Amino acid sequence: MKFKITLFSICLLMFFSCSNNKGEKDLEVQTFKGLYIFGPEFKTLTICRDGREYWVVDSSKVLEFNYAQLNFEKPYLPVYVEVEGRMIETNGKDPQDFDSTIVVTKLLKLTKETPPGDCLD
Repeated sequence: MKFKITLFSICLLMFFSCSNNKGEKDLEVQTFKGLYIFGPEFKTLTICRDGREYWVVDSSKVLEFNYAQLNFEKPYLPVYVEVEGRMIETNGKDPQDFDSTIVVTKLLKLTKETPPGDCLD
């Protein structure tokens, strides 16, 4: 009997861990290119092609580390990044009242030099 209960519990745990979290809409992994700004309590990515700004969650733990390695004297200085990640609709409820959040899963490029094109004003 204990074996059946344990097996049932494991199956339930696996089922719920695979389902969406709190109804958030997860989209497929894609590449984002833009200007990343990091500072205390502020992490955003402005997409080059359309100028839209998103909150950033660094699940890779590499983006914030590499930004810090640039040794800026002041926070909130933009850097050009290319990252892989997925966009999660947050409907302006949090964090920081952005409509969407980009969850970064992989850092492809980070540089102080912004390539010519859509990202320059």
